[in-house]
Amino acid sequence: MSTSDESVQADDTQSEENVQPLVVEAIEGSENDVTEPQEPETLEQKLELKTEEARISQDKYLRLAAEFENYKRRSQRDQSDSIKFGNEKLIKDLLPTLDNLERAIQSAEEQHITGALLEGIILTHKQFLETLSKLGLHQISSLGEEFDPAKHQAVAQVESDTIPSNNVIEEYQKGYFLHERIIRPAMVTVAKPQANHETHTNSEQSSPEGG
Repeated sequence: MSTSDESVQADDTQSEENVQPLVVEAIEGSENDVTEPQEPETLEQKLELKTEEARISQDKYLRLAAEFENYKRRSQRDQSDSIKFGNEKLIKDLLPTLDNLERAIQSAEEQHITGALLEGIILTHKQFLETLSKLGLHQISSLGEEFDPAKHQAVAQVESDTIPSNNVIEEYQKGYFLHERIIRPAMVTVAKPQANHETHTNSEQSSPEGG
């Protein structure tokens, strides 16, 4: 091999040795650029970042506080309802007994029965009703009032020219509230206008005199 060929090979070897470190440095530099996040450069940017983080934390706290307050209110309402209506079933079961006492008193008054026995029934009914009233029971008003499907149960309609239409004319069974809740609607008869009243009046007005 000639001297000129040897010099050319030496130059190529030196070039490769010089290029390899440059490639390694370039790769390492690019890796550093990708993995390292950019930090806020100024104090103002850092302050804005911390302010946003504080706002997010404050929003989370307010939502959590609101949810807890709603939960507390629901728990208090449920506890109050449990106390108020915990004996609802028992009171419903006692209502037929109250009805029977009232029927006995009504029957005795209709037959003009007097005496110690009737007085005892009246006193028992009064004490029984007072005890239930202390638990929140009170009667539904019905007679003479306008029919309300929320608290009245109509079992019949009766024509009437003295009672306004759709008003309660008779009460078969008393209804009751337990506090503000209806536990039994009143069974009533409702008035309706007479169907032939207007026709009968017109026929009387048009009939000839003395005929």
